[in-house]
Amino acid sequence: MVGSSNTDMVMKTTRFPKPGETLMGGEFFVFQGGKGANQAVAAARAGGQVHFVCKVGNDPLGVNAIEHYKSENIETSGILIDERTATGTAVITVNDEGENCIIVAPGANAMLTQGEVSGALENHRDADWIITQLETPIEVINYLAKYATQNKKKLVLNPAPAAALPDEVYQGLFLITPNETETEMLSGIAVVDEKTALEAAAFFKLKGVQNTIITMGSKGAFVSTESFTGMIATQKVNVVDTTAAGDVFNGSLLVALSEDKSWKASVEFACRAAAISVTKMGAQASAPLRAEIDE
Repeated sequence: MVGSSNTDMVMKTTRFPKPGETLMGGEFFVFQGGKGANQAVAAARAGGQVHFVCKVGNDPLGVNAIEHYKSENIETSGILIDERTATGTAVITVNDEGENCIIVAPGANAMLTQGEVSGALENHRDADWIITQLETPIEVINYLAKYATQNKKKLVLNPAPAAALPDEVYQGLFLITPNETETEMLSGIAVVDEKTALEAAAFFKLKGVQNTIITMGSKGAFVSTESFTGMIATQKVNVVDTTAAGDVFNGSLLVALSEDKSWKASVEFACRAAAISVTKMGAQASAPLRAEIDE
């Protein structure tokens, strides 16, 4: 796992404020977050053996983050400490419908370098799978694509937050996992149903990506692989907070795939995990344990 580590500061409110408006909020929470960290915790709780490569600041938030990852049985030897930059922080507002608005200050995440990642990966050459996101510098993503190709590793990219990608990155991907918004930003195709999802998957295939999974919220996920193509539905649940549902999906998906489950079974497993997560508050705090997913 190569990605970001943030501290999330979450405020509940009845609705989102308009520009210039001040609202009285409700409950306030502080959670560990960051897309990389969320996916690392989700994978560890789902039963995966996780090595996490990220960068935090030399501050209390960074210290707390590392201790937290250790408590989640995540290998932390790949976590780097930046002496000059603060740990990444996210401010999250959640409304009564469970929808969220997020502002991220990347902090130390933006300081992660190709050389540092290269050194960290040398210590984990036994890992067959690598998953990353777009909350670290693009040079890191470029390097991971080359590394995966040269070393026959399976690289999974969750392209969030969406950003333009060079063709070399696409060509190094075993799997890409955008949501509908990210898919449209990358491909120009608005995904609203299975037909448009198939068109978007064809775009990624032409770019060189081997497999595509497009997450579509309450509709489930669209899968495009050589062995299975089609929609997989998700369970209907009482939504409390959608923060990190996609991260829980990705982390759990990787565990299922690494256990050699079929594409269909792996996505069903990930959909169950994500459905459980939206019934709870928080990012990493909402990631379910393996027993919950299996039940």
